[in-house]
Amino acid sequence: MKQATKLRPSDCKPKCTYRCSATSHKKPCMFFCLKCCSKCLCVPPGTYGNKQVCPCYNNWKTKEGGPKCP
Repeated sequence: MKQATKLRPSDCKPKCTYRCSATSHKKPCMFFCLKCCSKCLCVPPGTYGNKQVCPCYNNWKTKEGGPKCP
């Protein structure tokens, strides 16, 4: 598995737009994806899954223990 390259903050919006393109919940997906991307500077490839390439993105959990990042 290829290691994801660190993004610049300006890369977050286009990466998240693609990441959230398949969901019917675009607004919350974009909100959390952008928040996660700005913290982690990484967005997993594809529209879902593949989170193992971004450990920071993958390991950031909600207080309930669920995944924070889409």
